[in-house]
Amino acid sequence: MMKALIAMSGGVDSAVAAYLTQQAGFECTGCTMRLYDNEDAGAVDERTCCSLSDVEDARSIAMKLGIPYHVFNFKEEFRKNVICRFADSYLAGRTPNPCIDCNRYLKFGKLHERAQVLGCDYVVTGHYARIEKRDDGRYLLKKALDPSKDQSYVLYSMTQDQLSHTLFPLGGMTKIQARALAAELGFINAEKPDSQDICFVPDGDYAAAVERITGNLSVPGDFVDPDGNRIGPHKGIIHYTVGQRRGLGIASSEPYYVCRICPEDNTVVLGRNSDLFSREMDVSEVNWISGKAPDGNIRCRVKIRYRHKEQDATLTPVGEDKAHVIFDEAQRAITPGQAAVFYDGDIVLGGGVI
Repeated sequence: MMKALIAMSGGVDSAVAAYLTQQAGFECTGCTMRLYDNEDAGAVDERTCCSLSDVEDARSIAMKLGIPYHVFNFKEEFRKNVICRFADSYLAGRTPNPCIDCNRYLKFGKLHERAQVLGCDYVVTGHYARIEKRDDGRYLLKKALDPSKDQSYVLYSMTQDQLSHTLFPLGGMTKIQARALAAELGFINAEKPDSQDICFVPDGDYAAAVERITGNLSVPGDFVDPDGNRIGPHKGIIHYTVGQRRGLGIASSEPYYVCRICPEDNTVVLGRNSDLFSREMDVSEVNWISGKAPDGNIRCRVKIRYRHKEQDATLTPVGEDKAHVIFDEAQRAITPGQAAVFYDGDIVLGGGVI
């Protein structure tokens, strides 16, 4: 019998994934990754994922299914590869997506290693995405059938080896179907709300989180126009992201927007909405799902943030891990630090960091 390690967050999706994997005939073991203490996230309640109440919810589901359950302490790895990278990115004038790093380094990094130690053939998660094996033995990462819940964007860093040892049981379901099944099974978390915030920034105050993580207060500087002329003072570059309009504290007849963040001289460049549009961008740290960069230019669709609709573009690989993208139409607020993910229809070709 094949063995599967189920990553159980305490939410409804991973609970249903565990049930479906068990029904498919796998010998299942449930687990929750302990990634941080609530105090480390400045949290005084249980609104975040990976909280103590989430552990109890996951344990309850495991008991109901009659499967073994473990809690793995990955706090050191999470701080190094997710929390500190998040803070360093903001200090460098970028806007990161830490959920992608969590998938890369924890769920499909450390957890895959732990699965091998336990003799498990697969890691199972509640992500809404699909994995398909081609006739030539290669694996494809594809969008979920439910476009409103598709999470393929945050999975672009997966390798062929990881895909070959991962199952996404919810890829062909809708969220409504998952909740209905959980309710039918009597799961305690059938109606549990989805976590909306970055888990270690439960109040959404990213600047305060960076100060807490680094132990340093942000340094005020100058807002400047595109020509370098001073407009006024800013509170510190970690308070801003490209495209931001609110909270600038600058009076003007026409709205200002953050166009660029310059850590080298601690300035933030403000401009008009029209200044935010661009057709080109460079992407680094590129991972190609196939394991190999394409030969020459390719036509594809590119998504530049999680809630962004993919746009037609021409992509030019630069070596194995970089790419240059030219969009057919100018895109608004292309943001350094965010992920750019490349699609061919519902197939994820790869992605990297803007």
